[in-house]
Amino acid sequence: MTSHVKLRRDRIGLIDYETQIKEMRCQLVDQLKVFDLQLEQKSQQLQDLMDYVRRRGEIESEYARSLEKLADRFTSRIKRKEPSSNTVAQVWVALLSQTRQESGDHSRLSETCSNTLIQPLTQCLEYTQRLAKKSKDICMQLQDGLLKVTIEMQTAWRTYYQYHSDYVCADGKLKEAEKQEEKQKQSAAKKLERLIEKRQEKVKETYLKSSKARNEYLLKLGASNATMKNFYLQDISTLIDCADVGYHLSLGQVMQAYLSSHWRTQQNLGTGLQQLQGTVSGLAQCRDRDTLLQEHFNTFCMPLCFPYQPHDGDQVSEVNFECELSCELETRFKQIQTRLKAVSMETEERVKEYVVGRSLVSKLQARHDQLKAAVEKGITSSLYIRKNYSTSSIKHNHKLFYGDLLSFIQASGQQIPVVVQSCVCFINLNGLHHEGIFRVPGSQMEINNLRDAFERGEDPLSERPYDLDSVAGVLKLYFRTLEKPLFPSESNSQLLEHAQIKGETERAAQLKITISSYPGPVVIVMRYLFAFLHHVSQYSDENMMQPYNLAVCFGPSLVRAAQNDDDAVTLQPLINALVKNIIVQQENIFPSQSELQGPVYEECMTLEQPLGLMIYFSLVHVLFNYVLAELETTHPTNSSSSSSSTANAEKKTEGSRVNVGCSVIQSKSAAAPKGGSTAAGGKFMLQFPPSHQYIPRRVHNPGNMGRE
Repeated sequence: MTSHVKLRRDRIGLIDYETQIKEMRCQLVDQLKVFDLQLEQKSQQLQDLMDYVRRRGEIESEYARSLEKLADRFTSRIKRKEPSSNTVAQVWVALLSQTRQESGDHSRLSETCSNTLIQPLTQCLEYTQRLAKKSKDICMQLQDGLLKVTIEMQTAWRTYYQYHSDYVCADGKLKEAEKQEEKQKQSAAKKLERLIEKRQEKVKETYLKSSKARNEYLLKLGASNATMKNFYLQDISTLIDCADVGYHLSLGQVMQAYLSSHWRTQQNLGTGLQQLQGTVSGLAQCRDRDTLLQEHFNTFCMPLCFPYQPHDGDQVSEVNFECELSCELETRFKQIQTRLKAVSMETEERVKEYVVGRSLVSKLQARHDQLKAAVEKGITSSLYIRKNYSTSSIKHNHKLFYGDLLSFIQASGQQIPVVVQSCVCFINLNGLHHEGIFRVPGSQMEINNLRDAFERGEDPLSERPYDLDSVAGVLKLYFRTLEKPLFPSESNSQLLEHAQIKGETERAAQLKITISSYPGPVVIVMRYLFAFLHHVSQYSDENMMQPYNLAVCFGPSLVRAAQNDDDAVTLQPLINALVKNIIVQQENIFPSQSELQGPVYEECMTLEQPLGLMIYFSLVHVLFNYVLAELETTHPTNSSSSSSSTANAEKKTEGSRVNVGCSVIQSKSAAAPKGGSTAAGGKFMLQFPPSHQYIPRRVHNPGNMGRE
């Protein structure tokens, strides 16, 4: 019954997001229609005004010629008569003079309408159409960015639900095992202890994945809401202003010139001209913009902010700043802060770059503020535990580099070669936000050392940190040096032909058919690699690596043109476009895990690596000091000796504590009451006080030191 309720609740949350995004899509389409309608109205207004001015010039010219003819006719009559000094003659002279003056004024008005006013109106129409097109392009780009961050938020939300469900399931199994342990007799206690330890590890791993997925969901949720607010509250007004730049000014200048000509020729029409003057003087760009927004209120009103929808039982609503995630969050915070400053300076250059950049700034600012709040709550150094993927125990005679991928997989039993899995995992944890990843070359000496270590069957990335660009260079080097490229050369022409299909759905379907014909182990590696590259491209606003940039880096290595092919240079752009399409549509091209069993790339990864002797002995000293302090509390008579021993021990372990640089790891054997107790066999059992809320973690001690 509970599972049905959870499923129904999850389904309701999913429908709410999909409905809200669908409504927003419809709204964005209506916005483009309104912009097109505004352009059509302004173009029609300018065209009508030009027709009016042109026809008015013709009428004024005809009227001026008629007045000139009329004045000449009556002037010739007066000249035939004797000059008269009476008032009637003076009236005739004044009237004819005024008629000639009026004819000249109308002739100048005709010239103004036909020549002076037509040219600025034509230029205004051209500029208006050009600016409207650019504003629409910018609007479409901003809308695509808004939909992109919204879809990323929805994807992160689904990932978070999935991992948190796994965590809830693992936690339930752990509680069930603990209940079962209480019911079982003493004889089966050891077996249940191993089961509980295994499930505790599972709970810990799923909890970290869930926390990381929730962090990503919250960051993308904040970025989506910030982008949406910036788009509706600032970008829309800016785009309307950009589309109207010069429109009102040009129209006002034309009408001012028209009014000036009329004021010189028709002073008796002062009342009507004053009304027209008031109308022309009332031209206001901001008022027109506000009127447009008010008339289309439903189209431009900002939707409701996306609410945070936690999974069942999850009470955390902020970015989780735990010791396992603190280093990553702090590094990401500094990278985003640096990137935010750079983008803020670049967006002040031009109008288009300013509008697009401001949208990026708002998204980065939202992530920056969330990470800053999390970092300020407590900065603690963390220790990433990473699995050692050493394959020294696997015996095979196939080379890793400069070898055949399929033969190596069959001989070694590694479905994903260790170099691919180790480099991808390292970059997932440390390099998704690194600017220029895969584009900036690393140290050639370090790349060679890593290559030799992987070739010997070791995993050097589990021993110490390396330069990110060098790790990325090793991953590119592996695929570049394969004896046969990842995509078989005989299928290049078919792949390039499919890549030119315009329809995305049909293109993905044809590519999937071709790739499905490859050997299964090779398809698994392809699926793993392209899922990772797609994940890297989702952080392009920070690492500057869009899908096409990644395709330029990996295209020549994955899809190789024939060496004797004269069109290799011409085919390279087509190969890059092919790899880019596969990165973008990788979910639709490669088979799912249910269709093809094998490892898949996980966006939220956790690493485990063995702790060194220094960390182990430092942990022993810390536990020893804690035991002495608890014994001093339990046996006050020996307080003086205990305190002196504690002081000496603290002095001895001070240096080692500084060198550890990580959080204290609690031993799973600490199950005794506070202060410790002596269990069977004389072994002392420890337990940290309740205030130390550390996550249980198994300590892998070199040389089985933990058993002694």
